Amino acid sequence: MLTEDEWEQVAPSLANAVTQIKAYREMHQCSLAEASTKGFGQEALTAYERITGFKEANPNALFHHRVSIYGPPCRECGKPLRTPQARYCAMCSTERAVEGSSVG
Repeated sequence: MLTEDEWEQVAPSLANAVTQIKAYREMHQCSLAEASTKGFGQEALTAYERITGFKEANPNALFHHRVSIYGPPCRECGKPLRTPQARYCAMCSTERAVEGSSVG
């Protein structure tokens, strides 16, 4: 998972996707489909691998590797809640601990 500081190093590469795809297509004289899969996100994937040590193949998957889009860990199973606003755990159905509550 990427912190916000790490995300800032990866995200700018994803932001210029159209430019990356056009450049790849012009350089390789290939179809839009090929350029979309091979020309998009390579800079972001390189940055992600440099930061994490993991070689991700799909640049679209990087959007799911940002810690701020998830909630805190479930108090029961430890899995992150699916959103910061989630009221229960999607994995084990445990209700989210309410701040200031003595339940637990």
